[in-house]
Amino acid sequence: MHATLILVRHGQSQYNLENRFTGWRDIDLTEAGRQEARQAGIQLKGEKIDLAFTSTLVRAQHTLDIILEECGLQTIPVIKDKALNERSYGDLEGLNKADTAAKYGAEQVHIWRRSYDIAPPGGESLKDTCQRVIPYFVSHILPHLAKGENVLIVAHGNSLRALVMFLENLSPEEIIKKEIATGVPQRYVLDDEKLQSLKKAQLSS
Repeated sequence: MHATLILVRHGQSQYNLENRFTGWRDIDLTEAGRQEARQAGIQLKGEKIDLAFTSTLVRAQHTLDIILEECGLQTIPVIKDKALNERSYGDLEGLNKADTAAKYGAEQVHIWRRSYDIAPPGGESLKDTCQRVIPYFVSHILPHLAKGENVLIVAHGNSLRALVMFLENLSPEEIIKKEIATGVPQRYVLDDEKLQSLKKAQLSS
C-alpha cells in the first residue's frame, strides 16, 4: 500500500508583492496569486485526493479553494488548523523588507530570515515552526496517509519547509537553503516503510 502527499505553497499575496514580512497577518492573494493557484489546480486535475489540510490564513484557504474548484473536488473534507500557519515574524510583520534591512542591517535581517533557530523580535524561528508543524502532521495527517488516503496540504513557505525537512530528513543547514516555490505542487509517494520511518522519527525526536 502507498499514499500520495501533495504540498502546495499559497499563491502570491499582496504582502509578497509589496515585499513585506507577512507571517500571521491575514493578507489575501493578488490576481497573480490566484492565477498561480489556478495553474496548480490544472496540474493536479485528475489526481485522486481524498482530503485536504490548510492553515487558518486566508491566502492559503483561497489557494486551496481555487485548486479544488479547478479539480472538481469541492466536496472533499477540508481541515483548517493554525498549526499549519506561516512562521510568525513578530515585530517585523507588515514592514517592508528593504526598509527593515536599512534599519537593522542587511546581515541581521538575513539571520532572522534564514537561520534555523534565531527568531526575529517577538516572532518564531524555523525551529519553533517545526515544533508545531511536525507534531500536528504526525498526529493528524499521517494517520490518513497510513490508511492509504491521498492528502493535499496547502500552506506557507516556512510551515511547508518544516514539513519538507521532516519528510526528507534534512539537516538545519540543508533546509534553510531550500526554497518552496508558490503554486507549484510537490508530491511525495509514501509506502509502508516510509510511513513507519516517519512515525519512528517523530517518536525519537
